[in-house]
Amino acid sequence: HVQLVESGGGSVQAGGSLRLSCRVSEGTPNNYALGWFRQAPGEERKGVAAIDNDGRITYADSVKGRDTISRDNAKNTVTLQMNSLKPEDTAVYYCVTNAGHVDGSWYGLCYWGQGTQVTVS
Repeated sequence: HVQLVESGGGSVQAGGSLRLSCRVSEGTPNNYALGWFRQAPGEERKGVAAIDNDGRITYADSVKGRDTISRDNAKNTVTLQMNSLKPEDTAVYYCVTNAGHVDGSWYGLCYWGQGTQVTVS
């Protein structure tokens, strides 16, 4: 059973940084892509960043140059370093994994974490 648990959300002033981490349950295949989505109030959930098992990375245009995604297969974790945060980055951030990610599009069944709130003022 695939489980994901996020941590690291919080409140920060504009221009600040936050680091989100997601621990994926052991047994999740390492060939799964890992990524982050976010959902602001009244908006649909949108992809932020993704990293494939071969290290290929995709970023949404809104975070390019500010965010960095990384994964540690030995520790079953994926991390999102967010810098130069803006108020429009305020959202609930969700960790995601599945076997069908291609260039920012997620096909098939996705497994989600419970979400962590990021607030930028």
